[in-house]
Amino acid sequence: MAGLRPDTPSPTELILHQASRRLEIRFSDGAHFLLPAELMRVYSPSAEVQGHGPGQEVLQVGKREVGIVDLQTVGHYALRPRFSDGHESGLFSWDYLYRLGRDQQQLWSAYEERLAAAGASREPAEPGTPQPAADGGQRACGGPAHS
Repeated sequence: MAGLRPDTPSPTELILHQASRRLEIRFSDGAHFLLPAELMRVYSPSAEVQGHGPGQEVLQVGKREVGIVDLQTVGHYALRPRFSDGHESGLFSWDYLYRLGRDQQQLWSAYEERLAAAGASREPAEPGTPQPAADGGQRACGGPAHS
C-alpha cells in the first residue's frame, strides 16, 4: 500500500483549518501544502470515487462547499477524513497526500476540464435539482449514479 515505502516523506504537522476548509500538512522533507477539502473529496482514493478499475472513476460534482468534519490517523501511514457530505471511505496515504499537494494545480485543471465536458459544476445543487453525471445520466446533489 502506498505510504509504506521507506522513501515516502512522513507528515510532521497536520492542521485542519475549518473556516477555510483546508488541511495544512508539512512533511519531513520540508514540503508544505494547503489541501482544499474539495480537492481531497473529488480525488478521494475510495472505490466510490475511483471505481474498481481504470475507466470506472465517478466524477464528483457540487463539492465546492464540502468540508472535513473529522480526521483519523490509520496506523503510521494514512489519514481517514470524514467529509461534511458523509463520505468517509477513503484512506489517504502519506504519499497520496504528498502527490495531491505537489500536483494540486494540474489536478484542479483536470477536474475542471472533466466538469466542463460533463456540463457539471463545482457548485452544490439546490436540493432536488439534478446535475449531469459523468455517464450522461442524472443524479441529485452530486451523489453517485446508481443503476
